[in-house]
Amino acid sequence: MNTICVVGASLAGLLTARALRAQGYRGRLVLVGDERHRPYDRPPLSKAFLRGDLAEADLALEGEGEELDAEWRLGVAAVTLDPRERRVELSDGTSVRADGVVIATGATARRLRGAGHLAGVHTLRTLDDARSLRADLDAGRRLVVIGGGFVGAEVAATARGLGLDVTLVESGPAPLARVVGGPMAEALAALHERRGVRLLSGTIVSSLTGADRVDGVRLADGTHLPADVVVVGIGAVPAIGWLRGSGLDLGDGVLCDEAGGTSAPGIVAVGDCAAWFDPVQGRHHRIEHWTGARQRASVAAATLLSGGTARAEARRPTYIWSDQFDVKIQFIGHAADADTVSVEEGDPAGHSFLAVYRQGEHPVAVLGVNQVRLFTRWRRQLETAPVQVG
Repeated sequence: MNTICVVGASLAGLLTARALRAQGYRGRLVLVGDERHRPYDRPPLSKAFLRGDLAEADLALEGEGEELDAEWRLGVAAVTLDPRERRVELSDGTSVRADGVVIATGATARRLRGAGHLAGVHTLRTLDDARSLRADLDAGRRLVVIGGGFVGAEVAATARGLGLDVTLVESGPAPLARVVGGPMAEALAALHERRGVRLLSGTIVSSLTGADRVDGVRLADGTHLPADVVVVGIGAVPAIGWLRGSGLDLGDGVLCDEAGGTSAPGIVAVGDCAAWFDPVQGRHHRIEHWTGARQRASVAAATLLSGGTARAEARRPTYIWSDQFDVKIQFIGHAADADTVSVEEGDPAGHSFLAVYRQGEHPVAVLGVNQVRLFTRWRRQLETAPVQVG
């Protein structure tokens, strides 16, 4: 290959570019990113950066003096892809013709319908999002967070630490219930309530109120929650709109085989936009987490350089972490696969415990709350255990 174009200049794109070089690729390497920023770390945006503990320079993903010998096309978006020619058309009117293409365009925050015209309403996905939200939190007093996933829970914890009056509205039974299951989600919810976050679970938002700027959130039961700032954390959608009409197989992301290969030769996908096939689960699915991009980048690079003949690595369970208040939450596996869950160390009431999820006698997931050392041992065990089918 003489030219490889990596579309997406965030974590997955950068890691795949590094992997290409590490695996011996010495040709032309073009990285395209719709943001004007060099690659930066996103997890701190809802925590340390939002608190002001980290500067923008601290978020840099590139090492000091790192040189990929790459062409950077930043601040321009990919608008179309011709898979046959492997030509990427860009928003500035230029194009890149490549022998291989890496699709790493990530995902975009899902927005609340009808809220786009109001100032003070935020999603949190990018550095620019975080800058804008930080400025509003500095001036605000009352925050309503809509959605109790990781971003919503982290923003709620951060804002409460900054002294704001915080209400978190979640449509499900408890924040993070989709990830850790109901009983353990209740234990994590108690952490927020004891720190002064008002939790409204099983609650539906009907609309936002305000003229030019948001002044509150209207719930389905008619309750009005006053707000100076609103954060919408209701998930993300894969950034694949630019691929519509390309002929690539698309679903909830770019559909790939178990090694990142797409339906077109010479094109792979990785990161939040990529739905890799999982032979154990028998379906395609996306992993919207930092470790997913890290684990899959080298596989996607090998697939591209080998012409699709590289073997996929053994499947590893998904690992997720989150920092909320002074608590480190770590989770590995799939709670939905479990028949039972039991606390095997510590006490949920003290916000320091470890819970193991089992399918029959077989551990399928582990949750650690301020149990880093013990969780690490369990993580190693799950990552090296034979994969159980069904």
